[in-house]
Amino acid sequence: MKKLPFLFLSVLFVTACKTQTNNNFVTLSGLLKNNKDTILSIANNQGVRKEIKIDSNGQFKDTLQLSAKKGEIYTLFTNPNNRAPIYLKNGYDITLEGDANLFMDSFVFSGEGADNSNFVLAQIQKSQRIGDFQTIMSLKENAFETKINTIKFEYDSILNSYNDLDTAFYNDIQKQNTQLINYLKNAYAENLTMGKGKPSPEFNKYIDFNGGTKSLSSFKGKYVYIDVWATWCGPCIQQIPYLKELEEAYKNKNIAFVSISTDESQRNGGSWEKAEQKWRDFVKNKNMSGVQLWSGKDFSFQQAYKINAIPRFILIDPKGNIIDANAPRPSDPKLKNLFTSLGI
Repeated sequence: MKKLPFLFLSVLFVTACKTQTNNNFVTLSGLLKNNKDTILSIANNQGVRKEIKIDSNGQFKDTLQLSAKKGEIYTLFTNPNNRAPIYLKNGYDITLEGDANLFMDSFVFSGEGADNSNFVLAQIQKSQRIGDFQTIMSLKENAFETKINTIKFEYDSILNSYNDLDTAFYNDIQKQNTQLINYLKNAYAENLTMGKGKPSPEFNKYIDFNGGTKSLSSFKGKYVYIDVWATWCGPCIQQIPYLKELEEAYKNKNIAFVSISTDESQRNGGSWEKAEQKWRDFVKNKNMSGVQLWSGKDFSFQQAYKINAIPRFILIDPKGNIIDANAPRPSDPKLKNLFTSLGI
């Protein structure tokens, strides 16, 4: 019995040494059937972290040392068309088997840490079967509640069916699942008041570049395509040429193209006068067409639509009701298809 503490410490020492050694790198091996590529690349948002050679039989094996202490989802790929996620952390010893012709859909991971990658694949497959977002948003309240409860149950079931997930990863996924459910609920609640066919919030007496002011009611009887933008917004500026083309193509149609600038004082030395002048100079220099308005100090329209990123495009019908609170951009071919479907 006196030797037991020593024996325990010896085992502990061996285990600790083994763990410390293995924790310095990841081992990745496997077989890709029907493979024609020679390199398997592993990348994250910083770029390619490792390139592993694949032999003529589709087999590969190598190690890589990760700089991050925490596990992370990386991307495996052999070419631009064959990509799949993998969860890696120093200390893992993962074996992958799959078919290059089916790639991600055929992947099965085994070995130390493999449950994390298998879970990611299962989560992706479930996400692809959730259904179209707009279809979910159009459900009746009881049907929507049933759908949400089903999604939550299925996501929780997938998460809890893998017993060897990294603790930090498990906690992150729990938070993400909760955020997804909350997002869908919030989006649905907003859709009840801001969805298709609902009366649009008004904007009133916005300064018109050509003189006077305009309100949303000024365009009653016409379709109204609204562009919420600002002179400092790069993506907004990129859409201007496409918007001008649309305005020219539909100049004889029953639709008004209304651009609302949200330029404000904070980006202009605290001066509202400079903000307005900057907007006027920009519109003139870019020879912008359509109806050019400046919202000035009134942010009620943006707040009503919960606009937290620009550009934002909104389509309203001749009665002042919402057709699409987040309409396609001018550069998106879907916009013309939408116009056509409305008979514009």
